[in-house]
Amino acid sequence: MMIRSLILSTLLLGLSAAGPVSAATTATLNHSPGIAQQDEGADTYAFTIGSVRVTALSDGSVPQNLHKILHGITNKEIDERLAQAYLTNPVEVSINAFLLELGDKLVLVDTGVGQLFGSKLGGQLIESLQAAGVKPEQITDVLLTHVHSDHMGGLTRDGQRVFPNAVVHVGKPDVDFFLDPQNAEQANYDQHYFDQAETILEPYVKAGKIDTFDKTTEVLPGLTASLHPGHTPGSAFFTLESEGQTLTFTGDIVHVAAVQLPDPSVTIAYDVDQKKARKVRTAAFADFAKHRDLVAVPHMPFPGIGHIRKVGEGYEWVPINYGNRKVTATE
Repeated sequence: MMIRSLILSTLLLGLSAAGPVSAATTATLNHSPGIAQQDEGADTYAFTIGSVRVTALSDGSVPQNLHKILHGITNKEIDERLAQAYLTNPVEVSINAFLLELGDKLVLVDTGVGQLFGSKLGGQLIESLQAAGVKPEQITDVLLTHVHSDHMGGLTRDGQRVFPNAVVHVGKPDVDFFLDPQNAEQANYDQHYFDQAETILEPYVKAGKIDTFDKTTEVLPGLTASLHPGHTPGSAFFTLESEGQTLTFTGDIVHVAAVQLPDPSVTIAYDVDQKKARKVRTAAFADFAKHRDLVAVPHMPFPGIGHIRKVGEGYEWVPINYGNRKVTATE
């Protein structure tokens, strides 16, 4: 079975599991030479899809040691692809969530890590939400792309619901899988995932605030959920449609664009089913590129909004064009 420390030592840090993470160890996971990152804190970026205002919310970023977590590729190949993107290992990876102002609904797509990675990694979502002018109690609905700690961790704090008035929409296969601890051994998947799922989801289960789906479903007006099992059994896409425009929230079809976009066959340690995850990734990249779909991706560089474009035998990421002015509906 995977080592119990996977959730912290390799999930987003990619450190060895030889011992606890110390300040000195974390300090060695620096960025490219000469590049100083900004301090942690709130970050938002807003745009519109039809009549719906969408705001990307940063939950922070974390370093990943790709040599320890990517499968189906050599370390040399990883380093070569990173070099082409002017990156070095470990790579700083964003944790993005998204806010939708949908009529009288305030909808949150994913919730970041909350307290699950300690005080130094992630956990910035509430600050970003407040920077967007929204309080947690105003959220009416939460859409979970899947039940992993960096997507559902922000649902609770100290055992209490952070979004007390929200209904949580999530794929039924994920709830069935992660809330049954016997699946840990059967799937050879770390027990920690199951423990955290119970801790985080249970307050919403008890409050009757969990809404599950097991097929393509319109979960809210203009928002359609579809299941794409592989990364987890109930991994879901959510597609927003408004006035002829669309945006698809993908969940974890890609973690590191520089490595996985050129070759979608590269999987990652967190994929519950490596074969199915590879198949979903390959099909999704091809489909998004063919239809020129706009997508929102949790681990692309913030704000994580853009297009996937076909290039040769692989793909590349084209981020959304930046804007910084008020746009009227008549423009």
